[in-house]
Amino acid sequence: MNHPIRVGLIGAGANTRLRHIPGLRAVNGVAIVGVCNRRPESTQAVASEFNIPKTYHRWEDLIADPEIDAIVIGTWPYLHCPITLAALQAGKHVLTEARMSMNADEARQMLAASQQHPSLVTQVVPSPFGLKGHDVMVDLLANGFIGDLREVRVFNFNGAFADPNAPLTWRQDATLSGCNMLTLGIVHETVMRWVPPVVSLIAQTHAHIPARNERPVGTPDSVQVSAKLQGGACATYHCSGATAFGQTAGIELFGTKGALCYDLLTDTIRGGQAGRLSGLPSIPIPAEKAQAWNVEADFIAAIREHKPIAFTTFESGVAYMEFTEAVARSATTGMSEPRTQ
Repeated sequence: MNHPIRVGLIGAGANTRLRHIPGLRAVNGVAIVGVCNRRPESTQAVASEFNIPKTYHRWEDLIADPEIDAIVIGTWPYLHCPITLAALQAGKHVLTEARMSMNADEARQMLAASQQHPSLVTQVVPSPFGLKGHDVMVDLLANGFIGDLREVRVFNFNGAFADPNAPLTWRQDATLSGCNMLTLGIVHETVMRWVPPVVSLIAQTHAHIPARNERPVGTPDSVQVSAKLQGGACATYHCSGATAFGQTAGIELFGTKGALCYDLLTDTIRGGQAGRLSGLPSIPIPAEKAQAWNVEADFIAAIREHKPIAFTTFESGVAYMEFTEAVARSATTGMSEPRTQ
């Protein structure tokens, strides 16, 4: 391309300000030329803070601007699908914030639209969990470190919603977040990189604090899932946003020869094989294998150099949205959900 890749921002919340804007500006030949936030005053504030030349009252106007090549969607999930469909129709590349969409049907619409425009790059902002040690985990598993996979344990306990006096957030409003709940989609996206897909599950959810400011909470603050994986391994997921103490997050894999435990909060790996399963020793992540946040540069490289997207494709986004929706459906009906991803 003879001109810089010109990027427009739709939604400029914390992740856009902390990660996407600095990440894009660190790439040569990229210009952030426009922004549209939820309100005109917040749009102008972002434009002034980051010296972005163009502002728009409606996201539709930003997409229609012929001087923009690529869109970064930083809105809440309820707008991810309509903005993506409109942007692709207008010939723009798309990087959309996670979670991919409100539900699996929207995710599939987004994937179908991307397949209709194969010359355009589409990417979902990936789960940051596990990126640093990803290559080490892949190598260990490929070399048979744990043998045949038998059990998987995925957990994340945090205090995001532990304060009963805190106001309702968009994450607890199903009209804005859809079937997404807590960090379930993020941790599932991470473990998907290392284990076979889910083929069936049963789930239950609970809201320890069912109302805030006299408004009902629309999403749970505790989720438990029991799943069967392709190939016969079993998996459990337990996520909570109501634990003010003892916060932790990890993925543990147990096989016929050994075990691997990845601490998602500290990016440390422990593992052991037969005879060394008590007090698992640390497994180092060599500097040359350690991955870092490189999302914005990867997006631009895919546009400019046609490099494939590793984290996270629309196909992977559909898979974790199908899983998340199946969890929500099972928790509502009390029934097992067959064949998800």
